[in-house]
Amino acid sequence: MYFEQFYLTCLAHASYLIGSEGEAAVVDPQRDVEIYLKAAEEQNLKIRYIFETHLHADFVSGHKELAARTGAKIYVGAQARAAYPHVPLTDGFEVGIGEAKVGSVRVRALETPGHTPESICLVVTDEQKSADPYAVLTGDTLFIGDVGRPDLSPMHTPQQLAGLLYDSLHHKLLALPDAVLVYPAHGAGSLCGRAMRAERSSTIGTERLTNYALQIASREEFIAQLTANLPSRPEYFLEDAEINRSGAPALTDLPPLPGLTPTEVQALLRQNPNANLLDVRPGDAFAAAHVPGSINIALSGQFASWAGGILGIHSNPVLIAETEEQVEEARLRLARVGIEELRGYLTGGTAAWQKAGLPVARTRQISARELNQKLRDGIEVLDVRREGEWQAGHIAQAQWHALDTFPQRLPTIGSNRQVAIHCKSGYRSMIACSLLERAGHSNVINVTGGFDAWHAAGFPETSSQQPSLSCH
Repeated sequence: MYFEQFYLTCLAHASYLIGSEGEAAVVDPQRDVEIYLKAAEEQNLKIRYIFETHLHADFVSGHKELAARTGAKIYVGAQARAAYPHVPLTDGFEVGIGEAKVGSVRVRALETPGHTPESICLVVTDEQKSADPYAVLTGDTLFIGDVGRPDLSPMHTPQQLAGLLYDSLHHKLLALPDAVLVYPAHGAGSLCGRAMRAERSSTIGTERLTNYALQIASREEFIAQLTANLPSRPEYFLEDAEINRSGAPALTDLPPLPGLTPTEVQALLRQNPNANLLDVRPGDAFAAAHVPGSINIALSGQFASWAGGILGIHSNPVLIAETEEQVEEARLRLARVGIEELRGYLTGGTAAWQKAGLPVARTRQISARELNQKLRDGIEVLDVRREGEWQAGHIAQAQWHALDTFPQRLPTIGSNRQVAIHCKSGYRSMIACSLLERAGHSNVINVTGGFDAWHAAGFPETSSQQPSLSCH
């Protein structure tokens, strides 16, 4: 058996290629499918099967394009109501991978509703080695150290889904032998769960002993814990799920991206002051000089997820980058979450804007050491990390307002006093600074290195179970 995991760090997304005797299956493909075609060719495999463990909400899947290019059949949970040609999966459905179908790899479906109603898991058995299962591909049902969030269905309450998830975990997955390997569809950083560990695989036995959600004593308590303090759900999640229900068009169908001159971008801003200018350069470059009103989401981090969550998939942004290669990379990564309609990109980037004599804005930055000194002068501090990070440790004087919630409500900050903004390392705080500057706040300061730098310097910190939501 050939088995390979493909991990897309910017989306914390794992997909898989399983091969045997000339045939292959792809599980949960990302939107750009060339990597699977290349790997299959290198292994002399023909992709015959495409499995979707559920209708993904955090990215757009490439299943439809991959099927068109390979002739493979798509297999998805029967409850998905998929609008493209597919084979509906129910409990016990099996396929054999391998042209000879003798001693082949067997893939068996388990219906595991809970994260979504149509969720399935795939039990993989390499019959040439053992009659016992080798691995289970758990989609977003069971993660490493966590389980899927139960609030992504418009047809079910979180409580209903959490109850189904408990049943799926305890009656289906935990019935598998402890030695079975666990391969989920996401890792640490994904918003599809809350407390995923950094490892990219585990075993049923390890998760049985260490996964907090599997330690919860009763179904009722499981439902209560899984539905309490759920992280903010980006609005684009439900839209991406619907795109995946129909199947996305091929990336090659996207039209060429037009270049816009500084004068054209300026005219666009005059016509629509709320037009989205998305600056994808590193935070330091953005801080040094940027087009006024632009939003900085750097390519270096989980760019696409933050762009989808902050801007939404219908935001029609203009890209600002240092090179055309960055423009192409940004466009691909945006398409992975469904942001396809872009107005264009600023030809020549910020350098061309400055050369045209147009005004630039700058964002002030300070170090953690400088912040510690300024606290004595009463500077306000805003922490934009997620709730679990805040509760684990924070600056005592800080107020908390997670960046995830900025699209619903910007924090209330004082109009006269300076506000230092920090996250874990400086990536999210620069996004926050740019959003606040765009809203008219000129007194925000980014803390370079974030809370990591504060903690490394040994400055005082505290913990809390009741975070404040605004900065006044």
